[in-house]
Amino acid sequence: MSSSVSAPLASSLDDPERAAGLRRMKRLATGLFLLAAAVFLACVLLGDTAGPWVGYVRATAEASMVGALADWFAVTALFRHPLRLPIPHTAIIPRKKDQIGASLGTFVQENFLTRSVVEEKLATVDVPGRLGTFLAAPGRAERLAGDAAAGLTGLTDLLRDDDLQQAVSGLVDRKLHATPAAPVLARVLELVVDGDRHQEVLSAGLRYLARFLEENRVVFRAQLGDASPSWVPNWVDDRVFDRVFAGVQGFLEEVGADRDHELRRVYDARLRAYVHDLRTDPDTAARVEGFKKELLDHPAVRAWSSSLWTNAKTSFLAAAADPDSELRSRVTGMIGDAARLLRTDPRVRERVQQQSVRVAGYLVERFAGDLADVVGSTVARWDTEETSRRIELQVGRDLQFIRINGTVVGGLAGLVIYTLAQLLG
Repeated sequence: MSSSVSAPLASSLDDPERAAGLRRMKRLATGLFLLAAAVFLACVLLGDTAGPWVGYVRATAEASMVGALADWFAVTALFRHPLRLPIPHTAIIPRKKDQIGASLGTFVQENFLTRSVVEEKLATVDVPGRLGTFLAAPGRAERLAGDAAAGLTGLTDLLRDDDLQQAVSGLVDRKLHATPAAPVLARVLELVVDGDRHQEVLSAGLRYLARFLEENRVVFRAQLGDASPSWVPNWVDDRVFDRVFAGVQGFLEEVGADRDHELRRVYDARLRAYVHDLRTDPDTAARVEGFKKELLDHPAVRAWSSSLWTNAKTSFLAAAADPDSELRSRVTGMIGDAARLLRTDPRVRERVQQQSVRVAGYLVERFAGDLADVVGSTVARWDTEETSRRIELQVGRDLQFIRINGTVVGGLAGLVIYTLAQLLG
């Protein structure tokens, strides 16, 4: 009896208030037993000389002690051997700890982790509203953007740059080699021609050529002098060069100023014909494809593709670390927009609600068994004595009411039985 009352609870259990309540209930239940024992002893000492009422009181106290002892034995047998005696079918929880853990996991899986239970619960929860309110809290978007940036930064630190660099480079190379160049070039030229950008390119090219000729006038004059026969006078070379040079510059100026010049029309027609050949002529497409392959195999291009991951990672990490960067601003804005849509847009709300139910149902069906195994394996790893103490701490206070009720009900039952015996005797 005393071992059950005085057994200390492990100090490592981190609910001192619950432990104190359990100790109080144990003292109360034991106190009632001791009270019944004291009354019984007093009645034995008084004997029948004090009057017939002593028998009634003695019977009540005697039955109270029996009820208290029986229920003390029953409660104590759940957690340990009463009086440390290896009585069969006692210390039930320590002996069946692993079985209890497995049964508890199965109980949770079959009664809580089911699609029907989860869907029924989520049907009463405004998932998009709660999520939108959470995201819309002051400063939440900025904080989540920073957390996301920190998380992605940590993820990049875990990845091997050499492997990723090769993977990204290989992916880019495969994609570029697999993409036909002729249709892409044709589409680009179509956009240029439809927007009349090709004429602007021609005008810019003519202006650049005229400026180039003027800046290198002396060089061209020297070339003419070197090519001219020695017997031709220099003044003749000067006259010829000036006239030819002025003619070329005038022609370039004329073409550049006249939007309807014949050269522009020929240029436009040739470019449109080339676009057509890119789409229909296999030889033209093959030449473009060969040029693309030579370009992609060039060492400078290969070095560029190999540095894509390093450059992208450096830029990303710099943007992620800067609270005022465009990346952080965009992520913050996206979170704010999502919060607004989750609270106000009926279609978004309905879709999120449906998807949350679907995802929760899938997760439950997929991982319910794993979660049940976690419960069972966790209990299996607990120390046997510690497990008993953990469970006793949670439910022991209520179990002490069984001892109190046994003391009271036992006494009343003893009084009734003794009274009936007196009436029938």
